[in-house]
Amino acid sequence: MKSIEELRAIREKMKQQMGLRNADDNDIRVVVGMATCGIAAGARPVMTAFLEEIEKRGLTNVSVSQTGCIGVCRLEPIVEVFVPGEEKVTYVKMDPSKVATVVEQHLVNRNVVADYTIGAAE
Repeated sequence: MKSIEELRAIREKMKQQMGLRNADDNDIRVVVGMATCGIAAGARPVMTAFLEEIEKRGLTNVSVSQTGCIGVCRLEPIVEVFVPGEEKVTYVKMDPSKVATVVEQHLVNRNVVADYTIGAAE
């Protein structure tokens, strides 16, 4: 950092990202499993990709958060999507390359990406 303005810009960017992590009851919630198994399988880059893709698209009705163990370690990284009034959808074996598809198809167009769900993996 070279100036107070640079520090302020960083602060503002982080505040915007934190806003993506704070849910409203009417928001779509994206929850990434970040227990030891999830992190080891690559959950951190998946969460970062969700934050970046949602910010890039300007989606204000979506929050992203993390949780501990979801309980199916062999299918990590796991992402759960909660759309108000609908059944939870669990995406498994996620990687950053799949995130844009999930955001576009599920979060924006409300079409579950069945190929990435827990049902398709078993």
